[in-house]
Amino acid sequence: MSGVDQQTATSASTATFVTALVFNAAVFGIEIGLFTILRPYFKQIYERRTLVPVEKDRVKPLEAGFLTWPIALFKTDYRDVQQVNGPDAYLFVRFLRMMIRILLPIWFISWIVLMPVTAVNNSSANNTGLDRFIFGNVSKDHQARYGAHIILAYLFTFWIYWNIKREMKHFTTVRQLHLINPAHSRSVQANTILVTGIPARQLSESALRQLYSHLPGGVKKVWLNRDLKDLPSIYDRRLAACGKLESAETSLLSTAAKLRRKELKKADGAGDASPSADTERNLTLAERLVPRDMRPSHRLPAGFMPFSLPLIGETVDTIDWCRQEIAAATDLLTKGRQTLAEQGLSQPDDVNGDGKVDKNDHAKQTYPPLNSAFITFNQQIAAHLAVNALTHHEPYCMADRYLEVSPPDVIWGNLGLNPYEKRIRVAISYSATAALIIFWSIPVAFVGIISNIEGLCVRESWLAWLCKLPSPVIGIIQGILPPVLLAVLMMLLPIVLRLLGRFEGIPTRTGLELSLMTRYFIFQVVHSFLIVTLSSGIFAALPSLLSNPGSIPGLLAQYLPQASTFFLTYILLQGLSGVAGGFLSAVALILYYVKLFLLGSTPRSVYNIKYARTTVAWGTLFPSITLLVVITFAYSIISPVINGLACFTFFLFYLLYKYLFLYQHTQPPSADTGGLFFPKAIQHVFVGMYIQQLCLCALFFLVTDPNGKRGALPEGVLMIVLIVLTAGFHAIINSSFGPLTKALPLSHAHKTYRHPAPSLDLRDVDGGFGSNRKDTAEEEIEEGPSPTNKPRASSSESGAEQVPHRDYDDAFFARGPDGTEDYGFAQPAACRPQRTVWIPDDSLGLGREEVQTNKESGVKATTQDATMDEHGKVNVTGPPVDLAKF
Repeated sequence: MSGVDQQTATSASTATFVTALVFNAAVFGIEIGLFTILRPYFKQIYERRTLVPVEKDRVKPLEAGFLTWPIALFKTDYRDVQQVNGPDAYLFVRFLRMMIRILLPIWFISWIVLMPVTAVNNSSANNTGLDRFIFGNVSKDHQARYGAHIILAYLFTFWIYWNIKREMKHFTTVRQLHLINPAHSRSVQANTILVTGIPARQLSESALRQLYSHLPGGVKKVWLNRDLKDLPSIYDRRLAACGKLESAETSLLSTAAKLRRKELKKADGAGDASPSADTERNLTLAERLVPRDMRPSHRLPAGFMPFSLPLIGETVDTIDWCRQEIAAATDLLTKGRQTLAEQGLSQPDDVNGDGKVDKNDHAKQTYPPLNSAFITFNQQIAAHLAVNALTHHEPYCMADRYLEVSPPDVIWGNLGLNPYEKRIRVAISYSATAALIIFWSIPVAFVGIISNIEGLCVRESWLAWLCKLPSPVIGIIQGILPPVLLAVLMMLLPIVLRLLGRFEGIPTRTGLELSLMTRYFIFQVVHSFLIVTLSSGIFAALPSLLSNPGSIPGLLAQYLPQASTFFLTYILLQGLSGVAGGFLSAVALILYYVKLFLLGSTPRSVYNIKYARTTVAWGTLFPSITLLVVITFAYSIISPVINGLACFTFFLFYLLYKYLFLYQHTQPPSADTGGLFFPKAIQHVFVGMYIQQLCLCALFFLVTDPNGKRGALPEGVLMIVLIVLTAGFHAIINSSFGPLTKALPLSHAHKTYRHPAPSLDLRDVDGGFGSNRKDTAEEEIEEGPSPTNKPRASSSESGAEQVPHRDYDDAFFARGPDGTEDYGFAQPAACRPQRTVWIPDDSLGLGREEVQTNKESGVKATTQDATMDEHGKVNVTGPPVDLAKF
């Protein structure tokens, strides 16, 4: 959902509202109609989770008739979302459901009471249409009617209180049941914490084991993080080369298929027998089928340049170059991993005699330790106790601890920050966020100026040249360029805010989204609501203010509520066009086939386009919804018409996201916070209540009677009392539920999973990268089931059980009961194997021969579950063989 542009926020008239209603209703009808027609024929887009090849991710299709799908969707149990997509998605849908329950009685009561009170036999001059139902329509002769507003403000507020408490209790129950669920409780994510800012004296496995030995069950495994220097870039090089090799191999097969078809066509036309492939037995099949000059090739960057340019640089055979690149990168990674294993990390002593143990006392190493570590406990409750205990006696040492950490969620580049540096970065990050919020109006204003370029070129002489441009060009500049620029600005904002969060040192991607949720919400409230509201009200009152400055209070009380009509149209836009667009997904439908046609050249790209997980960005999705909550609450008394529209909008959003999370999106468990976005959304609800009460308080104090005296002073005082009550209730909610938001209570400790006592010696490689232990499945913490029903091999030919005793190219920590390799919390560059090159199998047998040639060059490859037909079209019937590793 895009933000509200203050340039468009004028005091909208009733005619504007009716026009918006008709237009958005028409768009809604057309898009829902198209979705109804297309849904049964494009399951890959609209019900992609019913077609995924991984059985555990597959769901049953929506059982509904051609026209009865809305009824079937409404009857579908929303609680199934938690089973399919976890607590985050479920609690988001639950939040929408909560808003429907809150707004339904508010809608009925406000329309029955407030609309007659403000409109019947009581109207200010010049107020017509929807303006008859706003707060400012109460005339000075009927100010006793403000009693209805204050009574309903109290009634609605207490109703919201009850719902907030009810939902927070439900959230606590859902989160705690999720944490102690056996499948989650025994996962590595539930039993591991990340500790940063570790002092040099504790930077060893033995020291950390000793420190945390006081907790129940003790420590299972310590993963000390190391400064890997150039290893991550080498690892990325190898991944890029594997992708390039896949593309080149598939291109080679496609070229061979085309040449074969031409050859057969010539042979058929000449009446000759099928051409023989045995004429040159000494040549490889690829050389016989594809001439050397038709093989895939590319140019290398010239000199110091990081990228290649046309006509500059050496031209190389892509397949040969990629094989050499992969082999070279693998060799470098193997040497680096061997160095990691040989240079262990022992507990340091005061070597230099300066009376303290610091980083200077560590032996010099190729890959020195960072000041952070992952610690896996034998009992889940120990991880929660470790996070909430005061760990170290020195300031900031081991002060930042993170729970529910999973390897795919880690931002590896943020694990080595100094605690003091990190706090300075936090201050800089939030200062930059505040500056961004304050000065964001400058580019938005520039966009507004462009939209009126025709008028500016007349008034400003230095822009007179623009008036000489052809009318179509001016039309493009004014009509097309501004909304495009504004859309780009709104797309860039979350990217910038995420970069600020990463800059401050947040070590997990879920933490980044939680931070973004707060920052983006503040931005939305300031720019998309407060500035829009104030600028609209002041703009409407400006002529009267200039002619009679003494009427400022009265005019503001009269005109400020009129900005609500603009927000009525905004709610309509989101509820009708926004929801219908979400169902239709026209852009996703078009891009799917465009990508499949243009980018679907390799088995991996075809699999990603067809079956890759799609999810949502919680950091931007939740604020876009809670902004609607703020707008609705702020105007629920001032302009009660909004209550019905908002209730209907949240109902449509509820249906939309229930459908999306049941049949389209897949939320990976590693990226699930267990519902931590929900309590943040509740804080946003309180913001809406505060804004509503402050606005009503100000409006009551601005009301004057015919004698010029304060006409609603008691109501204003009562609103101050209500603000105090809301602040007190807010404090009670935070103090009572706050500690339960993240920590698992001891009263549930007996329900958590406890790992059995180890029966074998954990003789792993020093530093936490790799292990001598390869098959202690009974001790291993499972990350989750394998993407397939059978154990997957580590290469296309041999199973991982046959991996050498110390295989530095595939240095997994242990093997799970289902055969999947567990790499623990080792950085991917220090343990992950070469990604298996996925080549399609073709009728000519070229794919199988290329797999064998790659193996001889030291490159793992396979043709499993991928085929290419005689026309060069690639199809896949299963996931990549090493999907679980990458």
